[in-house]
Order: sequence, then C-alpha cells, then structure tokens
Amino acid sequence: MSNNSLTGSIPSEVGNLRNLVELDLSQNKLFGEIPSSLGSCASLERLHLEGNKLGGTIPESLKDLRGIEELDLSSNNMSGEIPEFLSKLRDLKYLNLSFNDFEGEVSGEGIFSNASAVSIIGNDKLCGGIPDLHLPSCSKKKKEKPLNLKVIISVTIAVVFAIAILCSVVIFCMTNSKAPPSEDRHVGMSYSEIVKSTNGFSAENLIGSGSFGSVYKGTLSDDGKMVAIKVMNLQQRGASKSFIDECDALRSIRHRNLLRIITACSTIDHQGNDFKCLVFEFMANGSLDKWLHPRADKQDQTKRLSFIQRLNIAIDIASALDYLHHYCETPIVHCDLKPSNVLLDEDMTAHVGDFGLATFLLESSNNPSKSEAISVVLKGSIGYIPPEYGLNDQVSALGDVYSFGILLLEMFTGRRPTDDMFKHDLSIHKFVAMALPEHAIDVIDPTMLDEETADDETNEEKAIITNSNAQGNASRTQECVVSAMRIGVSCSSSSPGERLAMSSVVNKLHDIRDSFLRSKSSRWKKYE
Repeated sequence: MSNNSLTGSIPSEVGNLRNLVELDLSQNKLFGEIPSSLGSCASLERLHLEGNKLGGTIPESLKDLRGIEELDLSSNNMSGEIPEFLSKLRDLKYLNLSFNDFEGEVSGEGIFSNASAVSIIGNDKLCGGIPDLHLPSCSKKKKEKPLNLKVIISVTIAVVFAIAILCSVVIFCMTNSKAPPSEDRHVGMSYSEIVKSTNGFSAENLIGSGSFGSVYKGTLSDDGKMVAIKVMNLQQRGASKSFIDECDALRSIRHRNLLRIITACSTIDHQGNDFKCLVFEFMANGSLDKWLHPRADKQDQTKRLSFIQRLNIAIDIASALDYLHHYCETPIVHCDLKPSNVLLDEDMTAHVGDFGLATFLLESSNNPSKSEAISVVLKGSIGYIPPEYGLNDQVSALGDVYSFGILLLEMFTGRRPTDDMFKHDLSIHKFVAMALPEHAIDVIDPTMLDEETADDETNEEKAIITNSNAQGNASRTQECVVSAMRIGVSCSSSSPGERLAMSSVVNKLHDIRDSFLRSKSSRWKKYE
C-alpha cells in the first residue's frame, strides 16, 4: 500500500493481523501516532512507515516484535527519545529513523553498534552513539540548586531507616524459604554456544528430525547439563510461525508431564542467515515411539514396556492434556499428539512436547474466521488427526481427545494407525472395537507379555492375562486391559460428542491402575 495518497491514522485493528509478515504504508499522507497494537503482530518482519506525517513517540509495545528485521520510520514528525529496546532486538538488521525530531542519547549497543545498518541523520537533538554516527557528545546536566541542609538530613535518615527494614525482610525471607532451583531459569544462549554444545550440529548428536526442524543432544558449558536443542528449519514454510507459536504456548504453561523449555535463541548464524532454536530438558529414555516400535538393531530390541508401564504413561499423557484443556489461564489444544511427541525421562515418566501446532482455545472461539483458517492449514500427523478437522471444523479440545484415543490403542496393540493392515473401511479403532471384550487378548501387543521385558512383573501379568480359566485375580487383570482399550475406543469415536473429556479419562485410568495394583497385592498375599 506504499506510494498512494492514504490519509488518516493507522487503525488500531492492525494489531489483529497476528500472521502479518510485512506492512508497507510508506509514502502516503498518514498522520497521528503509531498504534501500540502493532506490537501484537508477532510474525512481523518488515515495517515501513517512512514518508508520512506520523507524530508522537515510538510505542514501547514494539519491543514485542522479536522477529522484526527492517524498521523504517524516516521522514515523519516523530519525537521523544529513541527507546532502549531497539538495541535489544536481535533480528533487526536495518533501522532508519532519519529526518524526525528525536532527542537524547543514542545507544552504542545492538544495531546501533553498526553504522551501516542504522540511519539517524536529520535529528539535530541526538547525541552520543558510536563515533561512526558522527553525533555530538552528550553534555552533562547542569548542576542543580543545592538542597536545604534540613531536607538532606531528613531524606538521609528516611533512606537509612528504609534500608534497615528492607534488609530485615530479606534476611527473614532467606531464612524461612527456599530459593527456587537455579535450573528453572537459564540465560539466553548465543549461536556460538549452541554450535559448541552440539559439537557443530554433528550427526552423532542428532536425536531426531521433523518437518520443521531437527533435534540435537547438547551439553551446557556452564554446568555440563544435558539438553535437547530443537533447531528450526527456516527454509520450511511455516517454521518461523511454528517457533513463535511454540514459544507463546510454552511460556505460559508448567506441568510435570509437559516438556520443560530452558531457553530459546533467535539470532543469525555465522553466514548471516536467520537462526532460531528451542532448548529443552533432555529426556534420557527418548520418545514413546521408539519403545512401542523398536528398530531391528540390538539396542532397540531390548526396549519393552509392560502393561503397568503403559498404563502409567497413558495417565501421564492424559494428565498433561487435562491441564492444557482445563487448568491453563487460556486453554490450549496441542493439535499434534503422537508417540514421537511423548518423551520419557530416566524414571519413565512421560512428558508431552512439540507445541509447534498448538492453538489457544479462546482465540479460536472468539474469532471463527481464524479458527477455520487454522483448521484448514493444520498439518498434524496422518492417523491421529480427528475426522472433523478434514471438514474444516474448529480446533477443539475434543480433537486432542481423539488423538489420545488413537495413541492409547496404539500403545496396547503395538500397531500404528497407518499400519498396512488398516485399509478400506478397517481402522485401528474398528480393529479393537470388534475384538472387545472376548478377543482382547488377540489384539494386544505381544511384547507387553514378552518374557524379556524389563519389568519384573511381566511374567505374572502374562500368566494372569492369558489364563482364561483363572479365577478371581486373573479375571480382574483381564478386565483392566479391556477397560483401558475401551477408553481408547471411546476417545477415538468419529463423533466428537461421544468422546470423553480428559478429566474423566484421567479418573478412569487411575481407577484401572488401582484395580490392577489391588489384584497384584491380593495375589502376593495369597502366596505368603
């Protein structure tokens, strides 16, 4: 919209364009102030407003444009000091503030340290900055009139008294409360630090890869802690948005069954190309996918999950989704639940990760047009996407419930929803539904009962589950397996209205585990 004769002020509604990458309103006749709502355009990379009659100051909200690369406000009537946050925008490569009425000291950091990347000529009240900007040095402030002696004494006494009280409060707090663990916070990492921690993104450190990037194992230089570093493939369309969406989701959530982010990095590499990555806590036991579908090599063949381990993992995943759907300040839909996005720590506790497609639920419900657009471009993963999304229905928590149901069936059958056997009108949902309850033993994953499983209880589980003539405890345990599969069938119903809420799923899975553990306890007592 540049080089026209547009008049009036820039509407505040421009802040609703969350996916806007470039806005060029240069060389028009716009006046008024830059709307603070522009700071909501999180995807904005290029903003050109030069050659207008805009006044006022640079709004503080523009500090939220973390991905901004070009900012041109030249040839306007803007005034005030140049805000400090402009020197902290890491992706900013071009800044033109020339021919305005800015005043005050110019920073020597960030983009202001590169005279070829910034232009501030035509602002006679500016001073300081690096020598290459050829600005006058900033004069010292004139000495103030000496204060009255009585005033100085009174103020000094008040300050000393306030400091004494503050010290007492600090000492009391330090002796009566524990400081939060230092691992909960970590300063931002530079590109050089990322390269060093991954040994130059070596193939040996590559953990996995997806459509939007690759994950590397890394080691923090300060404390030697192992981390997982997700490097975004910015050549892939949608990767930058995925990075922003994941940051937006992760910064507002915290739960024991969600993958914890340590820090993020958005900068340029040594060749001057954009670079973005996320640093997560390292999960020693890898993804659930590798446990459910081990490769042919010897190392992976040792991975076996017993029934109770699978049940515990299912509870962890359900608890994470229940938190996202019902206990976040703004409910979140994950939109891409699958085994490879569930990671296991050293204690085999499950953590749900990869929020690159996550959607804030209130945002969807309050803006039907945006909700529809999200559904249309939703990629997700084949086999786990709820059928209603293919009909352009809105993203909803019930979509996550469907994905969880498919995942639950996969966990207990050992078959992917994309298995070759599932074609024509046969799906994993129908495959299990037809087998329940009498033929449940025919469809469960045989490795769950394998004698070589890492769980010492597996042989007992196998004896109980497979012995259809056993009395009491045997039938109780078989009921547990069938009950778990029925939850998967219910959650993966093609009709959203027939699916369970995640809060109900969590309660039912806990009941199944309690029943299973009680049957084991009574069995041991019998042989004592």
